Amino acid sequence: MRRAMADAEVGDDGYGEDPTVRRLEEAFAARVGKDASLFVPSGVMGNQLAVRVLAQAGTSVVVGRRQHLVAYCNGATGVNCPVQLHLVDDADGMVSASDVAWARRAGEHHQVKPSLVCLENTHMAAGGVPWGSDALAELAEAAEGLPVHMDGARLFNSEAATGVPASTQARFATTVMCCLSKGLCAPVGSLLAGPAEVIAEARQERARMGGTMRQAGVVAAAGLVALETMVERLAEDHRRARVLAEAVAERWPGAGLDPASVATNLVVFAHPDPPALLSHLRSSGVLGGTIAPGTVRLVTHRDVDDPGVERACRALLSAP
Repeated sequence: MRRAMADAEVGDDGYGEDPTVRRLEEAFAARVGKDASLFVPSGVMGNQLAVRVLAQAGTSVVVGRRQHLVAYCNGATGVNCPVQLHLVDDADGMVSASDVAWARRAGEHHQVKPSLVCLENTHMAAGGVPWGSDALAELAEAAEGLPVHMDGARLFNSEAATGVPASTQARFATTVMCCLSKGLCAPVGSLLAGPAEVIAEARQERARMGGTMRQAGVVAAAGLVALETMVERLAEDHRRARVLAEAVAERWPGAGLDPASVATNLVVFAHPDPPALLSHLRSSGVLGGTIAPGTVRLVTHRDVDDPGVERACRALLSAP
């Protein structure tokens, strides 16, 4: 990636003149089956742009209460978009079609009418749960013509876990965002894809949000390497995550973690004292984090090899 960045052909992306950025946008749009895509600095910006261009002022956005769009972006939607969030249960990582249908009917009974439905695939807080095609189809049908945005920060993890191409999964959504900087290993950047007219409007909103970049080909080049070489290896991360999950389940049988449910690269579990556990892991050279009070998250990625997982398992099994 660093060699590609050093050798990248660049131009001014603010004027649409950076050939490497254009190649990346075209490659991603083709990969997810959309007309066009837009390179943005972060997944948060990609999601916020989708809400800005798809949702209507004075309406609601139907979204899972534990989605990144709600819980992990510092309240960005409330600052950037004049909409109300209609939160629904997503404990299993899914936004149910029945909840979407209820929100639509509620708009006929003096409640705020929805104008957008959002889902997260994979669902981070639920432990990296990927969506199935049947559930995506049911949600799109329940939306009854409302636009659907897919926060696909880890969309290619879903592809690797389910065997369903990203383009097949994304066809149920109007727009889809994907991060290049997670399991795909790029140092920075995300992409938002959708219909050409929607992405054209998102490009204008990107400028308003300060997201226009100049010689951005130097980072887009790493994104191209990510798309071309890093997707197939995601299965390695998934295998290693299940090994970690087995250690967690052995050490804390009451943590509510079934290793068989770990389909991608995230291991999320309950713990009575996360600070103490994380301190213990850190003393063994293992880094983890939290996503909620009493909830620990471990993530596998390209820089975590088999010996690293073995060390992490030893640290977990020896935790007080």
